[in-house]
Amino acid sequence: MPKIKTARGIENRKVVSPKEWLAARKKLLVKEKKFSKTRDELNLQRRKLPWVKIDKEYAFEGPTGKVRLADLFDGRSQLIIYHFMFGPGWKEGCPHCSFWADHFDSVNLHIGQRDTAFAVVSRAPLAEIEPFQKRMGWQFKWVSSFDSDFNFDFNVSFTPEQVKSGVLPYNYRKFKMKIDELQGVSAFYRDNHGAIYHTYSSYERGIDLMNTTYNFLDLTAKGRDENPESTQDWVRYHDEYKGGSK
Repeated sequence: MPKIKTARGIENRKVVSPKEWLAARKKLLVKEKKFSKTRDELNLQRRKLPWVKIDKEYAFEGPTGKVRLADLFDGRSQLIIYHFMFGPGWKEGCPHCSFWADHFDSVNLHIGQRDTAFAVVSRAPLAEIEPFQKRMGWQFKWVSSFDSDFNFDFNVSFTPEQVKSGVLPYNYRKFKMKIDELQGVSAFYRDNHGAIYHTYSSYERGIDLMNTTYNFLDLTAKGRDENPESTQDWVRYHDEYKGGSK
């Protein structure tokens, strides 16, 4: 019986005949199909959530100067914003958000064909964002909300008073941590009259869908194989990895 080394220790894997493997695979396939249908239903419920109209005039600093939230739609009706952890005065963006961001450019090539724009927002000033973005080689639209309430209103940045209290309004609950920036994703819709609506936001594990590396690893025998006590302790900026797939 072959053994496989994982983050949880040494595990055994059963070896069977092709006929037995096919029977086991078909049994799992039934569960996979049920899961896919459940996910389709969940996605439908997400699409049917009620909306909140955005009445505040948010402004951001972009490469060409001041831009409004409406400008980020780039003429489309839908907008996805990734809330990237990068606070004022940080030398680098969050390495874990950077892990997610490595996937954005390839997706951005296609979602524009589905009436959807994409942008990344951080509270760091643009002068601090741009050198890091250049280093990482990313092409997606990245703007600063430094002079805006945007991050605070969407509960991904926190005031000194909130940080001091140790209880943050994050992921629709009271999150116990002393940190001034966290990550998330938000979706918006803009109608023919220019009105903008907030349709969805998600945080923590809710952003896993945006990370295709995890989706690839989930297909393997080891899976994500992460330290259960510190799941992303292996993650580095992509220019700091040694070796890896070519």
